Amino acid sequence: MLSKFQSIISKVIIACLAIFTTVVLIQMGQFYTVNYLKIEPVLAILVFLCAIIFVGGIGYWLYRIRDDDTNLNRLILISMLLVFAIVAIVWLKVVPQKQVSDFLAFWRTAPKALDGQKIFNYDNDYFAKWAYQTGFLVYVMTVVKVFGHHVIAIQLLNVVYQVLILYLVYLISMQIFNKVKLARLSVFILMIDLDWFALNSQADNQYLGMMLFLLTFYLIMKNKYWSYALAGLTLALGSIIRPIGPVVIAGIVVYALLYLVIHEGKFDLSAIGKVLITLVIYELLFTGAGMAIKNSGLNSYGLTNRDSEWKFVIGLDANSNGSYDQAMVNRFDLKTSRSKMSAKEYQIIHENIQNLNSTNGWLKLFWNKNMTMWAARSTTIDFTGFETIHSLKISNLVKLLGYLGSVGLIILSWFGSLKLFKMKLNKQIFLIILPLMAYAVVQLLIEVQGRYRLEFLPVIAILGGLGLYSICDWARSRWGKSNV
Repeated sequence: MLSKFQSIISKVIIACLAIFTTVVLIQMGQFYTVNYLKIEPVLAILVFLCAIIFVGGIGYWLYRIRDDDTNLNRLILISMLLVFAIVAIVWLKVVPQKQVSDFLAFWRTAPKALDGQKIFNYDNDYFAKWAYQTGFLVYVMTVVKVFGHHVIAIQLLNVVYQVLILYLVYLISMQIFNKVKLARLSVFILMIDLDWFALNSQADNQYLGMMLFLLTFYLIMKNKYWSYALAGLTLALGSIIRPIGPVVIAGIVVYALLYLVIHEGKFDLSAIGKVLITLVIYELLFTGAGMAIKNSGLNSYGLTNRDSEWKFVIGLDANSNGSYDQAMVNRFDLKTSRSKMSAKEYQIIHENIQNLNSTNGWLKLFWNKNMTMWAARSTTIDFTGFETIHSLKISNLVKLLGYLGSVGLIILSWFGSLKLFKMKLNKQIFLIILPLMAYAVVQLLIEVQGRYRLEFLPVIAILGGLGLYSICDWARSRWGKSNV
C-alpha cells in the first residue's frame, strides 16, 4: 500500500516537472522568436544551428569516450574543469571590474565595516531592512581582510566555487544515475552556459550559496549519520550566505517524508532522526550566527528579514510583470521609517491584488513571470557592464551566445524530464527536483529576475545531461560504432 502511494506521488511529481519544462520550452521559443528571429532572422538561425552542431558534436564525442577506465574518467573530468577555469578567468579579463547593483553595496560596505563604521544609517536602509544580507557581507569582509580591497580576490574565489559546483554536478549525477557519460554531459552543458557563469566578476552570493546547497544535497544522498550532520552545517552556511534556505529546507522535508520515512513499503522511523540531525544543526548554527552578528554590533537586527513585503509589492505588480520597476520604487519614500514604509507596502500589495482580481490577470502575470524567471535571457551579462567597454555589435552577439547556453539547458532538460517517465527512478532524484519545483512556485508570487535562476541551473543541467545522454544513446543505436 505504501509502495503504491509512493509510486503514485512520484509519477505526479514527474508529471509536474514535465509540465514545467514544457511550459519553459514554449516560452523560450516565444522569446527567441520575438527578440531574435523577427529582428535578425539570418543571424539567429545561423547561430542557433552552430550551437546545435557544437553541443551535439562535443556532447557525442564525450559520450563515445569509454567509461570503463577510472584513470581516463578522471582525466576527462579534470580536463573539462581546467578548460572551464581558463575560460572563466579569461571572462574576468574582458568585463569591467566595476561592481553594480546589490553587489556594489557589499563591496563598498565591507571596508567601512572593517573600519568600525555603521553599515546602515536608518532603520529602512539596505542592511537594516534586509539584515539577512549581513551574512554574505561578513564573507566579503573576510575576503577583504585577508586579501585586501582587491576585487580580483573575490572574482577568483567565484571561479573556484564554480569549478566545485561543476564537480558536485558530476558527483550528484553519478549518485542518481550511476552513469559516467551522463555525468560528463551534465558538466559539459552547464560549463558552456555563459549566462550561468557570467556573474563571477561581481561580489555575488549566488555561487558560494549554490555550492553549499548542492553539497547539502550530496551529503543527504550519502544517507549516513555523519553526512546528515555535515548537511546541517552546509545548509546553515548556505542559508547564511544566500537566503533561500527555507525553500531548500521545504524540499528536503518533503523528500524525507515521501522517500526516507517510507522505505521499501514500510515506515523507517530512523530516517526521521537522521533528518532531524540536519535540521537541528541548521537551526542552532543559523540562530547562533544571527546572535553573533547582533552581539558583535555589526547589525543589531541579526540575520532577519524586516522587509519581506517588498518582494510581494514587486512580485504582484502586473504593470512590471513582477520584475523590478523604478516607477514602483518612486511611489515610496525610501528615507522614511520602516513602520511607515511597511504600512505603505501593505497598501500597495492590496491594490495589486485588487487589480489582478478585477482584470482576471493572475494567469497572465504568472505566465510572464515564469518566462522572465526561466525562459528569457537571464540578463547576467548586463550586470557585468560588458557593453560599457565593448561595441554594441559585440555586446549583442555575446548576449545572444550567452542566451543560447540557456536555450540548450531548456531544450535538453525538457528531453530529460520526458525520459524520466520511461526509467526506473532512483528516489534520490526527488531530492533535487522537489526544491526546484518549490522554488518555481514561490517565484510566481515574489519579485523575479532572470539571474535568480542561477542557483537551480545545476539541477536543470543534470536533467539536461539525462536528455543529451538519451539523444546520444539514440544516435549511437542508429549510426554508432564501437567506443574509442
